[in-house]
Amino acid sequence: MKDVIPDRKKIAPFLLFYILSTMQVGVGILGYQNFVSQFAGYDAWISVILSGLFIMGILYLIFKMLEIADGDLLDIHTYIFGRKLSKILTSIFILYYCLIVITIIRNYIEMVQVWMFPIIQVFWLALTILIMCIYIVKSGFRTIVGICFFSFLLPFVIAPVFLFTLPYADFSNMLPIMDHSIVDIIRGVKGMMFTITGFEMILFFYPFIKDPRTSRKWGYFSILATIILYLYLIVLTFAYFPPDQLVKNIWPTLTMWKIIRFPFIERFEYIGIAAWLLIILPNVCLSLWIASRLCKRIFKVSQKGSLYFIVLVCLVATSFLLTREQVTFVTDIAGQMSFYFIFVYIPFLFIATLIAKKVRNHGKGS
Repeated sequence: MKDVIPDRKKIAPFLLFYILSTMQVGVGILGYQNFVSQFAGYDAWISVILSGLFIMGILYLIFKMLEIADGDLLDIHTYIFGRKLSKILTSIFILYYCLIVITIIRNYIEMVQVWMFPIIQVFWLALTILIMCIYIVKSGFRTIVGICFFSFLLPFVIAPVFLFTLPYADFSNMLPIMDHSIVDIIRGVKGMMFTITGFEMILFFYPFIKDPRTSRKWGYFSILATIILYLYLIVLTFAYFPPDQLVKNIWPTLTMWKIIRFPFIERFEYIGIAAWLLIILPNVCLSLWIASRLCKRIFKVSQKGSLYFIVLVCLVATSFLLTREQVTFVTDIAGQMSFYFIFVYIPFLFIATLIAKKVRNHGKGS
């Protein structure tokens, strides 16, 4: 049975632009250059462009599925597989978004530990972040969208400060172009997945958009804006770092901030790290909202109670990730799951939706 959303809880279609853009900019943007260049070298800027094109294609498939099923991912599963199997399949995404929450928070805490407060305890900082998220998520989906709107502005306001690297830039680092094979460049696209995931969350909040068909163009515009930001940053990074230096930097974006000096700010990267909490906050909040809402719809329990339980699980799991190797391992798992969810499961689901539609139409015709 579809969940009917009252109009007072819905959002305007244009706000989809801010939601998807915010979801695609998180802790990954601070170090994605290193990770992607491991596969495609300094041709990785091509991987960024290709990832944008692929994502627009996947977003098109998502919009078509949502239109056919007239609901969210649970309704798509029900449309294809029936009510019982759909609940089993959709419940997997509760665990998936719990993993996303754990990965985002732990990566941010690691950055704080390395750059600002080495002895800060993971538990207490994670608890502080999750308490803020509980307050926001309990206020409802429209409040989360409001946080997304304000968080969207921050990366684009900070972006011009990277032009401070131009006096030290050498764009010949990127030559020769196409020095790597197509396979390596595609592997670079795969390496981008955890960084630019988030757009697929529309599968869960689509019913909360007023006149959702008119929101499609805003979804595509958001992907375009995000890819332009990532492309701008990776080109400046490659021009600033020679290849042998980039390999040694876990967070190239933060390293570039170190050269920025203002008369009133000595360590700009401290400002950037603190401000980045406002950018990851909507990512964590929307992931928690999705997981708790799925619990409500699948298991018929209170969303508020589900939220408390999910936050507790995420807090405990985050506290057990103490070493860099553990954080990298969990991040790799999240990245692999994101890749297969986006590039394997969604196309499969799209084909299954078309088949189910054809079977239903054939049955009606008979």
